[in-house]
Amino acid sequence: MREKSNNENSKRLEILFRNHHKWLYSVIYKLSKNDIISEDLIQELYVYLLERNDENLYYKDSFNLQYCRSFLISRYYNLIKVDNRTLPLFDTYDEEEEIYDREYDERLDKAYVALLNELEQMKRDKGWSSAKLFELYWFSNMTFDKLSSEIGISKSTAFLNVRKVKQKLQSKIQNPFKQNDKERDSDDEREAI
Repeated sequence: MREKSNNENSKRLEILFRNHHKWLYSVIYKLSKNDIISEDLIQELYVYLLERNDENLYYKDSFNLQYCRSFLISRYYNLIKVDNRTLPLFDTYDEEEEIYDREYDERLDKAYVALLNELEQMKRDKGWSSAKLFELYWFSNMTFDKLSSEIGISKSTAFLNVRKVKQKLQSKIQNPFKQNDKERDSDDEREAI
């Protein structure tokens, strides 16, 4: 039975190649505008159909042409996505190596510790619920929608509480992402005015 099915599949593939190869080529060439990519994708289709051996893909004496067309188009778009996601190795080596900034790292660590300490202090004070909501939102991957439904409050209440804590933290903790002390001093002067 399996041999008969393989034989049937091979015959249908041969008919597809003889009768529809040019059409398949034109379909994918319109998208890719590249002979090599077009031929590679068509060969990939033939291999896929031969290995798949699925009778649901049969149509008359060959294969379902619309399925083949969809296969080629989706494989082409997947190829484009992958090419856009990756960078060639030689491009990455042309960039200058960044020097490790120990001071920046220390400022970042200091700000993080200060944030945690301030949150702990806020949880002991009058506005402890806002601090707890901020902690739940900020240190997890919860959205305002999920946070509000889990706690049983409205989204606007959750947002306002988180914003209140964020503003309080911004006023108390120095921003570690500013490049140097001059920037911090000039910002402090602007805020004073």
